[in-house]
Amino acid sequence: MTRPHIEPYTEIDQPYKRFTLPAFPKGAWYKVLSLDRDTGASSLKMRFDAGFRRPPGLAWSDLELFVLRGSVRIGGVLCGEGQYFFVPAGFALGAMSSPDGFEALVFWNDGLPGFAESDEHHRYALTSAFVTTNGYEEAPWIATARYQPGVATGCCVKPLRVDPLSRATTFLYSMVPAYRQDNISYHDCAEESYHIWGTSWMMQFGEIPTGGYFWRPAYINHGAFASRFGCIALGRTDSELYNYFHYDPWSTPDANAARAASHLYRKRPKLWDWQVSEGHNHPEGPPDFELDQTPAP
Repeated sequence: MTRPHIEPYTEIDQPYKRFTLPAFPKGAWYKVLSLDRDTGASSLKMRFDAGFRRPPGLAWSDLELFVLRGSVRIGGVLCGEGQYFFVPAGFALGAMSSPDGFEALVFWNDGLPGFAESDEHHRYALTSAFVTTNGYEEAPWIATARYQPGVATGCCVKPLRVDPLSRATTFLYSMVPAYRQDNISYHDCAEESYHIWGTSWMMQFGEIPTGGYFWRPAYINHGAFASRFGCIALGRTDSELYNYFHYDPWSTPDANAARAASHLYRKRPKLWDWQVSEGHNHPEGPPDFELDQTPAP
């Protein structure tokens, strides 16, 4: 991903812009949280007016949607606050209607926002990957201490969807009032977060209020952490999140990446050897099994 480091950004006082995507019904508005200018992939906060209606249709990018406020009927099912969808590219999502309007976080993961009216899935759509769940009402919260190395007690997570190959994850996380963690962390993955409610504090970036957002590339230091009154947020990563902890606020992303590589060497030395060797150990010239094809005299 080629999105810039955005931290912190507060969208709450920024105006909505009219969403004028071709073929998309009127009555939708958006704010850009972050954008990949190479692919068009984006993270948006969107508002849909009262009376909004959209026929069944699909996008050519994987799509994620999380209802923040209000409710919307999708495919005949009423979806309230906390409802989450992962919609694979080419998957025809049912008709949408919202008599009173709603707000949502919407993510197009692979390309520009798009919509094509259709009541049938594309023949190559990975329909088995479709996910819908209510993040507030379904599944328990999990103490992050169960994940090693985990953060301080008082931070809980609730996975909404995990990609089986990349281990990219969309999840809710919460901090209890008076939460504190005194060390610094970084990850191999890019991560983003939107504060649904409450405020947290980070040593490098200060207060993140309700409506606060960040997009953080890999190996960026963040922490220590605190939350005076608690918070709940939606988070996403583009691969598996592993916590590297330390106490040096001046280390650079390059130094952090080197430290992560040394961790890989200790954990899986053969993989590290393959990763850093020039040409990945591939021999020069044609392989031995390629016989001389010169015709015999």
